[in-house]
Amino acid sequence: MRPNRPVTAILCAAALALTAAACGPGDGEAGGDAKPTAAASLPSEADGTIKIPDQLKDKLKQHGFDLDKWKGGAWKNWKQEDWLREAGDYVNPIIEDLWDPDRMREADKTPQPPAIDPDAGKDQGVTDPVPAPVQAKAANAPYHTSVPVSGKVFFDGPEGSMVCSATVVKDPAHPGKSNMVWTAGHCVHAGKSGGWYRNIAFVPSYNNAGRPAAQLKGAPRDQVAPYGVWWSDWAQTSNQWIANGGPTGGAGAPYDFAVLHVTPEKSTGKSLEETVGAALPVEFNAPAVPKVAGITATGYPAAAPFDGQKAFQCTDKPSRLSLTTNDPVMYRIGCTMTGGSSGGGWVAAGSDGKPALVSNTSIGPVKAGWLAGPRLGPEAKGIFDAVSAKFK
Repeated sequence: MRPNRPVTAILCAAALALTAAACGPGDGEAGGDAKPTAAASLPSEADGTIKIPDQLKDKLKQHGFDLDKWKGGAWKNWKQEDWLREAGDYVNPIIEDLWDPDRMREADKTPQPPAIDPDAGKDQGVTDPVPAPVQAKAANAPYHTSVPVSGKVFFDGPEGSMVCSATVVKDPAHPGKSNMVWTAGHCVHAGKSGGWYRNIAFVPSYNNAGRPAAQLKGAPRDQVAPYGVWWSDWAQTSNQWIANGGPTGGAGAPYDFAVLHVTPEKSTGKSLEETVGAALPVEFNAPAVPKVAGITATGYPAAAPFDGQKAFQCTDKPSRLSLTTNDPVMYRIGCTMTGGSSGGGWVAAGSDGKPALVSNTSIGPVKAGWLAGPRLGPEAKGIFDAVSAKFK
């Protein structure tokens, strides 16, 4: 761990690019690329240790993967040839107490994220005028009451610890007992030039009481993570993100989404949905922009002027952003949230008129003022269905 290492999370917004628009070392970049195709499942032992299937062992050995050594610190080796990249290579063993309160708090430091070309896509596809900035407002504390499905994602990359935002979503295979979380692809995978991030964990209602950073130093874990730390035992993102995603320019952003399946670091016998008491349905028949009255984005912005310790929200009527003529048009809203908000859920009325997740924060300009997120269609549904089916 590098306590003072800036967290550069993948692009939280177009300019939050790929380092988690809510991430750490790359906060300010967009993207993460993990493949949607599921490989062998990774069941957990009673103590939370992930059991690696035989068909993966030889391949992982080629990358120098040894479970005991990994948990003892070998995960810090980021040599390019040892950075697991393919979908079937995803392995994320629980390292108990790795994400202690201070490490989580320190992971919120992020450099100014890189920007995308402000004219990107202006003459391609359909792009509306840049929306007026909407000032992000602090979510009401306790977050468990106002935004119970929201939380932070913590992970490690070559530059240090990083952060993103995420949302608890419903799992059709386990009604009322979902262990599925929605975030951005760049929050789990570095894209075309890298591979899977490590030690990926989700903390619902992080800093539930909305305390200032000064009060969190040395705080007990149950104050910072009142509903526990949930490790991602599986993650999938789009092939497009994996093939094209990068830290700047918005490449892969229309497909910058990911689904995590999580398991508690310390089991209570309850699912994530049961633990937090809520989960959102995902709307894959994404409505056209003119038909959306308003979208609310929630996240934990970590780049200045924010510090990553509190949840914020923006609500605006979306407009359209087209980066290329061949990719789907993205939703765009006015919002001043910065890096760290990447992966945070965008909520609007679903086809039944009830709140549903319709997108997630993907990209935004370095000078915060707007955010863009992918419209969720067949590709997103394929990833979601694969993760759900994997844990039936």
